[in-house]
Amino acid sequence: MVTNWLDSEGFWLNRRVCVTGGAGFLGSFVVERLRQRGAAEIFIPTIEEYDLVKSGDIGRMLDQSRPDMIIHLAAHMGGIGAHRDHPAEFFYDNLMMGAQLLHAAWKKGVEKFISIGSVCAYPKFSPIPFKEEDLWNGYPEETTAPYGMAKKMSIVQAEAYRQQYGFNSINLLMVNLYGPRDNFDSKTSHVIPSMIRKFLEAKEKGEKEVTVWGDGSPTREFLFVEDAAEGIILAAERYDGNDPVNLGSGMEISIKDLAGLIAQLVGYDGTLLWDTSKPNGQPRRALDISRAELGFGFRAKMSFHEGLRRTIEWYTLQMAG
Repeated sequence: MVTNWLDSEGFWLNRRVCVTGGAGFLGSFVVERLRQRGAAEIFIPTIEEYDLVKSGDIGRMLDQSRPDMIIHLAAHMGGIGAHRDHPAEFFYDNLMMGAQLLHAAWKKGVEKFISIGSVCAYPKFSPIPFKEEDLWNGYPEETTAPYGMAKKMSIVQAEAYRQQYGFNSINLLMVNLYGPRDNFDSKTSHVIPSMIRKFLEAKEKGEKEVTVWGDGSPTREFLFVEDAAEGIILAAERYDGNDPVNLGSGMEISIKDLAGLIAQLVGYDGTLLWDTSKPNGQPRRALDISRAELGFGFRAKMSFHEGLRRTIEWYTLQMAG
């Protein structure tokens, strides 16, 4: 049965909101949604002013922003190559940001803390679709485990602070995002922007072949960034539960099929070569998304084909500009 939620109109009017990572890819859409909902006081800390790995910067940020609610989106992350090359940084930076920020938020009397976790926290061989109750049944896939485990600690911390202090902190587990404004850097981008850039450049240069990492067999689930932003806002408004909640689209596609679809959409008709010396990552990823719908009425709306088309269109315009 779906809960009888209060109308969100007016929810944000008198609330001060701090959005860490608010200047980033996902954060920019979350901030837009907040403004559309009537939030007038939104504090967006920039990395140039606040290093959230440092407790002193966190304290200074909270003194300046005085938030009623914190949406913690800031993260040190990247594609599979970046995870392979910088596991210690991914672990330390994300662990320290999350643990110190939540602790400081509790001490300052923040009303609610929304922490954004990752599908990387799930065990490597979780049954498909991933259910939240399977989260602790094994160790994550090795390549992204340091990042996944750092994010997983936010769930442990939230439960502990809720139990001891009654602190309202919720955790949302996010699948791979994509969409306009994504990171298209060749060294740090995720799979979709990486492929879009690679295939467009190959098309422009007239290259007959493009090399893609792995063997193409792993599957992934992708969530359009605007859907993700809506899910976060709905959870902030409607969900106060102790259990972590998956945020996904309910779709699953193999990397091989994904590559073929992107190549088709960008108009690249060359040959795809699979470099099996490169890591595949987790064999399969697809989430059970029923808890989000039951808990706060979230269901993704964007079709994958249309979302890819919009992402490619945005990036093409950036290149042309």
